[in-house]
Amino acid sequence: MISLVMFRRILSIQSSSKQIYTIMKKLSQNSLNNSSTQTPLFQLYIQRHDINNAYRLFLKITNKSNYIYTTMIKGLISNNMLDKVLDLFDEMKIQPSRITLTMLFSVCARINDDRAKQTGRKFLNEMSKDFLNDNILLNSAINMLMKFGDVKNAEDLFQIIKKKDIITYGAMMKGYTLNKMCDKALDLFEQIELNLSNVSYSIIFNACAQLSNDRAKQIGRRLFDEIPENFKVNKYIQSSAIDMLMKFGDIKNAEILFKMFEQKDIITYGAMMKGYNINNEPLKSLKLFEEIKKNELKIDEIISLILIDTCAKIGIRSICESAVNRFPSYLYNNQYICNALISMWGKAGLVKNAQLIFESVDQPDVITYNAMINAYGKNRMGLEAIDLYRKMPNNLRNEISYICILNACSHSGLLDEAYSIFNEISHKTQQVITTMVDCLSRLFLFDEAKQLIEDYEKCNAPYSVMYMALLSGARNSRQTHLSQEIHKRMQLLFPNEKNHLISASILLCNISSSLGDHEEAQALRLDRIKEFGNKVKAGLSWTEVNGEVVQFTAHDQSHPRSKEIYAEAQRISAELIKYGHVHDASWITRPLGEHETAESVLCSHSERLAIAFNFIEGRKPSFIQITNNLRVCGDCHQATKLIAKIRQVEIVVRDANCIHHFSTNGTCSCQDHF
Repeated sequence: MISLVMFRRILSIQSSSKQIYTIMKKLSQNSLNNSSTQTPLFQLYIQRHDINNAYRLFLKITNKSNYIYTTMIKGLISNNMLDKVLDLFDEMKIQPSRITLTMLFSVCARINDDRAKQTGRKFLNEMSKDFLNDNILLNSAINMLMKFGDVKNAEDLFQIIKKKDIITYGAMMKGYTLNKMCDKALDLFEQIELNLSNVSYSIIFNACAQLSNDRAKQIGRRLFDEIPENFKVNKYIQSSAIDMLMKFGDIKNAEILFKMFEQKDIITYGAMMKGYNINNEPLKSLKLFEEIKKNELKIDEIISLILIDTCAKIGIRSICESAVNRFPSYLYNNQYICNALISMWGKAGLVKNAQLIFESVDQPDVITYNAMINAYGKNRMGLEAIDLYRKMPNNLRNEISYICILNACSHSGLLDEAYSIFNEISHKTQQVITTMVDCLSRLFLFDEAKQLIEDYEKCNAPYSVMYMALLSGARNSRQTHLSQEIHKRMQLLFPNEKNHLISASILLCNISSSLGDHEEAQALRLDRIKEFGNKVKAGLSWTEVNGEVVQFTAHDQSHPRSKEIYAEAQRISAELIKYGHVHDASWITRPLGEHETAESVLCSHSERLAIAFNFIEGRKPSFIQITNNLRVCGDCHQATKLIAKIRQVEIVVRDANCIHHFSTNGTCSCQDHF
C-alpha cells in the first residue's frame, strides 16, 4: 500500500492520468475517501481539464465546501456542461457563496429554459440579505432576469442597489435593449453621472441602432463624437458604431470610420458588410468579401451568413454559386447555414437547389421547414408549399409557418386553400391576420379584407400594416375611392407612423397618375414633401453578364457603355411595337418632361436597361436574370413577357413581391397576378 503522504507527493509532480490511476489502485478505500486525498486529486483533474474524472470524484466527496463547488462549477462552465451546473445546485446541501451564486445566475441566463428560470429564481429568492450589497452578484442577477424577460423584477433589483456602478447601469441598459425597450435604455443612459466603459458605448450604440429615430440619432452621433481616443481602437466599439451609423442610413460616415481602422478584423468586416446589406448596397458587401479573401482572414459562421444574405439580395444565380463554392466544407453541417442557403436559393429562383439542401438536413427544424415553404411561395409553387406544410409536424408549426404558407397561397391565387389553412389556425396573431388581409386584397376581395380588419379591431388596436396591405391591393386594381378612404383613415389612426404614411401617400399618388390625373398626383406629392421631406426609395435593378454584376437605376447613364445600352433598349422597343405592344402610360407616376414620351420613360426603367445590357454586342443569351428592389410595373411586366417570346430567352425577374419566371412562350409564372 502507498501512504497518503507518498500519494500527495506523487500528485505534486508531473504524472500522467494513467500513472495516477495506476497508483490509485494501490491505495486503500479509506484513503480514497479521505478529504486530504480527494481535494488535491480533484484540483489536479481540474488543472488538467480532465473534467469527467473531476466530476466523478466530485460526486464521491461527502463534505463539499463552497470552494469545491466553485471549482467544479468553473470547470463545467469552461467545458460548456451547463446543465450539470444546475444538477449540482439541485443537490446542494450548503448555503452557496456569493461567487457560486454569481456563476449560477450567469449559467441560468445562458441556458434560459424553464428549468434554468425555476432554478435561478429559486436561489435569487432564497439569497441572504447580506448579499444585497454585492454589486457583482446583483449585476449577474439583473442580467439573468433580463434574459428571462422579467424586466419588472430586474428594475426592482436595480432600485435596491445603493451604489450603482457603470456595470450595473450597463446590465440594465443591455437588458432593456434585449427586451426591445430601447427608449428606456436611453432614458437610463441620460441619468448616468459616471464615466462610461467601453462596454457602455457598445450598449448605447446598439440601443440607438435599434431605435433609429430622431432622438436615437441625436444621442448616438453626439456620443460617437465624444468618444475618448483610447476607446476608438476597441473593435467592439468600432463595430457597434458602424452598425449604428448604417442603421441610421449614414453610409458615408460609416465608410469613413471603416477606412480609419489600420487593422481590420473579421468582426469589423462583418459589421460593414451587414450595414451595406441593410442599406441595399449588396455589391459593396460582395466587394468587401473579396477583401476578406485577399487578406486571408478566416471565414466564420457569421461572415458566411452575412455573405449568404448578400447573395440573396443580389439574387443572381451565378453570384450565389460562386460565393457558396468558397465556403469551408464543415459549414454545410451547420443548420443555420443550411437554412440560410435554402432561403438564398429560393430568392435566386433555383428551387431545386433549395430542395437539395432541405433534403440533406436529417431532422429539419421549424426554421428549415419555414425556409423551404417560403422558397416555394416566392416562386409561385403554392401547391408544393401546401404539400410540405401538411407534412410538417403540427407541433413544429409557429407564427412564421402560418405566414409563409398563407403568403404562398396568396402568390399562387389559391384562395380556398388559404381560407382552409387560416380557419385551422387556433391562435391567429396580428401578423397572421395581416397576411390573410394581404391575400384577400391581392385577389381584390376588399369587402372580406375590410371585414377581417373590423373583426380584429373589436378587441385590438388598429394595425397600420393591415391598411397598407389593403391599400396595395386597391392600388393594383386602381380603385380611387377605396384608396382615398384607406389613406384618410390611416392619417387619422396613425398620425405618428411616418414611414407608412409616406408609403401610403406614394401609392395614392401612383393611382392618380395611372388614371391620368397628374394634377391630383402632383398635389399629393407636394403635400407629402411638405410634411415628410422628399424621401422616396429609388428603384434598383441588378443583373450579371460575363462575371460582371451591374446595378441600374431608372434613366441610368452611369455605365461606361450607356450609349450602347440605350441603343439596344430602343431596338427592343421597336420590336415590341412591331409585335403589337402599346406602351401603357398609366404606369408612369409623374408628368412627362418636355422632351419625353411614354415610350422613352418606360423603356428607361431600371429592369429594361438591365435586359438591354444582356443583349449588347449582339449577344444572344438563353437565360437572363434580374433582381429589382421594388415591384415591377405593369408595362415592364407585359414587355418582358413579349421580349422572352420574341428573342427566345428565359428571363427570371425577382421583384419586392415575388419571383417572375418569363417563358419563351410569352407567359409568366405569376399568371399576371402581381
